[in-house]
Amino acid sequence: MASKTNLSVVIDIGTSKMVALAGKITDEGKMEILGIAKTPSKGIKRGRIFNLADVSESLTEVLGLLDAQLENDIEVVDVAYAGKHMRTFDYRAERFTGEGGVISNLDIDELYNEAKNVKLPEGLIAIKVIPTSFIIDDEVEELKPVGVTGKKIEARYKLVVMPENDLQNLQRVFEGLGVRLGEVHHASLAIAETVLPKHEKEMGTVVLDMGAGTSNLAVYFNNILCHTAVVPFAGEVITNDLKSGCATFLEKAELLKVKYGQALGDQIKTEDRVTIAKNNGWEPKAISIRSLAYIIQARLEEIVECVNTEIEKSGVADKLGTGIVLSGGTSNLPHIITLIKYHTGMDARMANSIIHPINRKDEVKTPEMFTALGALKLALSNSDVPVRVIPEPTGTSNKPIWNPFKGAFQGALSLFDEGEDDLEFK
Repeated sequence: MASKTNLSVVIDIGTSKMVALAGKITDEGKMEILGIAKTPSKGIKRGRIFNLADVSESLTEVLGLLDAQLENDIEVVDVAYAGKHMRTFDYRAERFTGEGGVISNLDIDELYNEAKNVKLPEGLIAIKVIPTSFIIDDEVEELKPVGVTGKKIEARYKLVVMPENDLQNLQRVFEGLGVRLGEVHHASLAIAETVLPKHEKEMGTVVLDMGAGTSNLAVYFNNILCHTAVVPFAGEVITNDLKSGCATFLEKAELLKVKYGQALGDQIKTEDRVTIAKNNGWEPKAISIRSLAYIIQARLEEIVECVNTEIEKSGVADKLGTGIVLSGGTSNLPHIITLIKYHTGMDARMANSIIHPINRKDEVKTPEMFTALGALKLALSNSDVPVRVIPEPTGTSNKPIWNPFKGAFQGALSLFDEGEDDLEFK
C-alpha cells in the first residue's frame, strides 16, 4: 500500500509485541528499510483484540517510534494479523467465453468478482482472494489464462477470511489514531513470504510460527497455498502451565521458560535444579530442569497434535516433500526440532529470511521481524491480480494525518531491557 511518496508501513500485531517496519522500493527495484520499531502489545489475547484502548496505546507508541525515523507522514498502515478465527476457504467459479472463444481480461474479472462477492458464513468477511489455478475446457490448467483459446474456464480461488468484528475493531483503532487501515495480511502468509523459497513451496512445505498467543501455519504445495490455520495455543499457555506446576508468579514462570526451558525431558541427563528465590517471607523453591522440561513437553505435544490435524485438513499431507519450517519465539526452546520431527513424522528446520533489503540487514534478519518483513514485501509488491477487498471504514475522520510525535522517540527503539531476575541455577 505505497503512498505517493513510495512509503509503505506495516505492523505485525502480535500477542506479546508489535513490530513495525517502513520501507520503499528503490529505483533499482530493491527493498530499502526506512524505519524499524517494536513495543510490547497490550489488549491482544490469543491474537485477537479484546481491549481497544490498550491496543490503541500500543499502536500509538510503536507508530511514534517509527514516525520519528521518517521524513514523510504515516498515512496508511498495513497489518499482519493472526486472530484465531482467521481461515481460508476454497471457491470455484466458471463461465463460458465469448464468441471468439478466447479468454479475456473481462472473463477473469467476472470470475474474480463472483469469488469476491460469494456469501460467507455469518460474521466472516473476505480480506483477500487468491487465484490458485484456471482450468480451460475441463483439462488444460493455466495460471495466466488470458489469450488462451477455449469454450469454458473454471477458476479456483483461496478466500482468506476473518471475523468481521475483528476487522471493524482494527478499523476503529486506526481511525481513532488518524491513520487509515490498509491491507490486512494473514500473518501466516506474511511469514511465508520471508522464509519459504519458491522451490520449497513447490515441493510442499508447512511454515509454523509458534508465537506467544497463537501457533500459525500455512501449507503450500505446487506453489499454491493449500491451507492456513491459527491454533490458539502457544508460548503463553506453556508459561501458565509452569506457573501452576511450579506454584510461582507468572513473571517468574516466563523467566523459567526462557532461561531454563527445554522441549524434551528425556534429553536432560543431569539432576540440575533451579531455585526460585523467596518473596515476602516465603521459603525458596527448587525444581529440577528435567521436571521443567516435562511440563513444557506435555503442552508442546498437545499443540503439535493440533498442528497435525490442520496439516491433514490441507489435503496434501502425504505430498509434502520438504517438511516444516519453524519460527516464532516458542521455537527457541532447545530440542523443539526433535520433538516436531518425532510427532509429525516430517523433517523440520528453523526459519531464516530469504528477503535481503539493501540496508539495516542485521536488524531485520532476526525471527521477531520475519512476519513484519513479509508483510512489507507484500505491501510493496505490485500485483496484476486484484486482491484488495477490504471495505473502507464507515464515516470520515477529521483527525489530522499521523504526526504527533515527530522526533519524540529518537534512539528509543530498545524496549526489552531485562532487569535482574531472581532465579538461581545450581
